[in-house]
Amino acid sequence: MIRVAAVGDIHMGPDSQGLLRPAFETLPDCADLLLLAGDLTRHGTPEEARVVAREVRDLPVPVVAVLGNHDHHDEQPEKVTALLQEAGVTVLEGEATVVECAGMRVGVAGAKGFGGGFVGRSAGEFGEPVMKEFVRTTRRSADSLHAALKELDAEGCAARVALTHFSPVADTLAGEPPEIHPFLGSYLLAEAIDTAGADLAVHGHAHLGTEHGMTAGGVRVRNVAQPVIRRAFNVYRLGAA
Repeated sequence: MIRVAAVGDIHMGPDSQGLLRPAFETLPDCADLLLLAGDLTRHGTPEEARVVAREVRDLPVPVVAVLGNHDHHDEQPEKVTALLQEAGVTVLEGEATVVECAGMRVGVAGAKGFGGGFVGRSAGEFGEPVMKEFVRTTRRSADSLHAALKELDAEGCAARVALTHFSPVADTLAGEPPEIHPFLGSYLLAEAIDTAGADLAVHGHAHLGTEHGMTAGGVRVRNVAQPVIRRAFNVYRLGAA
């Protein structure tokens, strides 16, 4: 049994240093790895990233993350990524990693994702160049997530997890105003997950959403935005393949 701890949207800043560290230090008692589903900072500044880095540095379980839209706001995502990596976090963007935990290999494929909406009410690659680029941004992210998941096929993983910031399904957006659903996720992410295969999909971003959802292909989806789960992290259990 693999125990996956996950949280997103912790939105840390200088005044929140040490807020999550006590809970994170209990991870070895209840989880085998920690996933961070983006929006780790408030505005994506290096100062805020250093706060997050200190919060997760030298944890006794592997930590894997993707960035969120807030982590891009200051237009220094590379710096945010570097600071987290210096603290031992594996930061993914269209990439995969394999971690050894509970005596098994667990594959994590990560991408931030983007918006666009869901089947029947989604944007298309048509019209003005800016609209085409909006949808192509999502498609590129979904394609990279698919490729990363497929890469794990050859790694002999007991389980595979898709880690994004934006949601792959509308289920976990229940509670959010329907008008903003196109800005909270895209069905293209779910298509990537279903066609490549995964045992669990984890995302954040939807603060007013719902924890539980599922792709059309039957993959469990969990919204782990901290305002939704209302704790330092939730733990999900995966059986060995």
